[in-house]
Amino acid sequence: MSTRVQVVLSEEEREAFAYEARRKAKSLSAWLRDLGKGAIERSTPKPGSLRQFFKKCADQQGPGSEPDWEVHLQTLSKAKRP
Repeated sequence: MSTRVQVVLSEEEREAFAYEARRKAKSLSAWLRDLGKGAIERSTPKPGSLRQFFKKCADQQGPGSEPDWEVHLQTLSKAKRP
């Protein structure tokens, strides 16, 4: 079942959106719907994507070690001094 949704646009926005929809050979409704679905898809985290991100970062960085915690604190302390 379909539901109708009203969207308030300026005349300029409507014309610009309609132009883009025609360029994609879609109705204005289909074009807006696809944009909305795309926005939802991009904002929804994918399972395992964070794990893949950290693996990619580790692969790019290569082997190494974390600095000693005391060295890290000294670096922060130096950065805070005027």
